[in-house]
Amino acid sequence: MTQKLTIRRPDDWHLHFRDGDIMRGVVPYTARQFARAIVMPNLSPPVTTTALAAAYRDRILAAVPEGIDFTPLMTCYLTDGTDPDDLARGGGEGVFTAAKLYPANATTNSAHGVSDVERIYPVLERMEAEGIVLCVHGEVTDDDIDVFDREAEFIARHLRPITRAFPQLRVVFEHITTSDAVDFVTGAGANVAATITPQHLHINRNAMLVGGIQPHNYCLPVAKRETHRLALRVAATCGSPKFFLGTDSAPHLRRDKESACGCAGIFNAPNALESYLAVFDQEDALDRFEGFASLHGPAFYRLPVNDETVTLERADTLVPDTLDLAGEEIVPFHAGQTLGWRMVGQAGAARA
Repeated sequence: MTQKLTIRRPDDWHLHFRDGDIMRGVVPYTARQFARAIVMPNLSPPVTTTALAAAYRDRILAAVPEGIDFTPLMTCYLTDGTDPDDLARGGGEGVFTAAKLYPANATTNSAHGVSDVERIYPVLERMEAEGIVLCVHGEVTDDDIDVFDREAEFIARHLRPITRAFPQLRVVFEHITTSDAVDFVTGAGANVAATITPQHLHINRNAMLVGGIQPHNYCLPVAKRETHRLALRVAATCGSPKFFLGTDSAPHLRRDKESACGCAGIFNAPNALESYLAVFDQEDALDRFEGFASLHGPAFYRLPVNDETVTLERADTLVPDTLDLAGEEIVPFHAGQTLGWRMVGQAGAARA
């Protein structure tokens, strides 16, 4: 039985830092494990221009602990009025790595999102020409579509047409939750990939609803049936370069989760690697973990892999019930549970 695993230092290809005191409190958890992270732009107000993204990047970098090498990769929040020239300029200057499509009102701080996907086709055409990756929150928001069916409906209504209309556009289907999404990504061309979160590999919708409402297991897209969770585990651990790590870590204070209108989002940053590795261990796929965590994402984004390494060892790791954040409490994913792996120190030495 493998007792220790050393891999190239991973990247997180989808997460939320928020801003202000919360951002300053959560950045160290990610920087400790990951060399780079695609940072979501759904602040209030959202990050919609090159100037806003550059300023946000500076605030993140100021929160990185001294002695740790971490690079935030910024995304542009697409709206009905996105300026293609500014987006292209941001990509050319190295400010924007990607742009994020939020259907209006699909998730936290998405009220300014796209109301009609076809209205941004000129922007997508420019992104295709400039080589800017499109990250997609793949859910429709119609009131008459069941929340558990919204991902599948988005594929049929929007994602298939986008990939047909812009075959050279690189598209990341973010935080997929269904076998429908797995099948779509698997069957699509090489320019379509997906991120998978640790929570969607560990929990199904029972975790939100059984034994009373469980607000700390509520995220968007919501966890689905067990059959979908199992399909995601196969996709993550099969070795396909189309699937890679994206935590969708989304911090909300305990009081905002345990409220009459609890916020959507799971804060998994403190033990993200241990959480993922537990799944690969259970699926007898430890040999494929480096690909999922460290290799597939850089290849898709056309970035170099990291020279540093991280090491994880088999050991019981008790996740605290709560953590301090900005002088208040936040509940991490796996709170009160024991994971079977732990990260040894911080980023390792460069490979020879």
